[in-house]
Amino acid sequence: MSQIRISAEDRTEFGKGFARRARAVNKVPAVVYGHGEPVRHILLPGHDLMIALRTPNVLLNLEFGDGKAQLVLPKDVQKDPVKRTLEHVDLVLVRSGEKVTVDIPITVTGEVVGGAVLDHSLNNLTVTAEATHIPTGIEVDVDRKEEGFQLFVRDLELPAGSELVTDGDQLVLQVVVTRAEVSEEAAEGEGDAEGEAAEGASEESAE
Repeated sequence: MSQIRISAEDRTEFGKGFARRARAVNKVPAVVYGHGEPVRHILLPGHDLMIALRTPNVLLNLEFGDGKAQLVLPKDVQKDPVKRTLEHVDLVLVRSGEKVTVDIPITVTGEVVGGAVLDHSLNNLTVTAEATHIPTGIEVDVDRKEEGFQLFVRDLELPAGSELVTDGDQLVLQVVVTRAEVSEEAAEGEGDAEGEAAEGASEESAE
C-alpha cells in the first residue's frame, strides 16, 4: 500500500469551542499515540483527510512544519451523524516492518445462477500484515455459483504476507434458493394435493 502524504500542525488549544473554530476553517482535530510516545494533539486539513480516508486502512505520512514526519494508521474516525463531516480522528503510530492487525473488506464479483440469491454474511476479514504492506482487500468471484454453494473464511486465499485472525470456520457467503421459488414449490405441492383429494372424492361419488 502506498503512503499518502498529508500536512499536519501541532495544536495547543482544546475543547469544543476550539474544535468548532477549527472545523469552520476546514481543519480536523486529531490525536497521535502509540509506541509509548506522549499523545500528540494535531490539526489536519479536512479536505485532504476526507479524500485519504476513502481508502481502507490508509497509511498516512504526517509531515510537520519542522521537517519531521510520522507514519500513522487511522484507528477511530468520528463523523457528524447528520452532515457526515469529519469531527475527530485517532491515529496510531506505526513503523516500517511492524506487524499490525487490521480489517480488510471482502468484495464480491460476478452473478450467481438465475433464481438463486447470494447471502453475503461477512463483509470484513481481520488479518495481521506489515504496516507498510497492508492489503486493500480480498475479492471473491461467485459467477455462476449455484444453490448450496458455501464459502468459509478458511477457503479464502489471503494476500501475500497476511496472516488470518478471523475464525476460519466463520461463513463468508452462501448461495440460497429464493423465497419466490419456495413459495411456488409450496403452491405446486398444495395444488397437487388438492387435485389428488378432488380426484379421490370423484371416485368415491362414482362408487
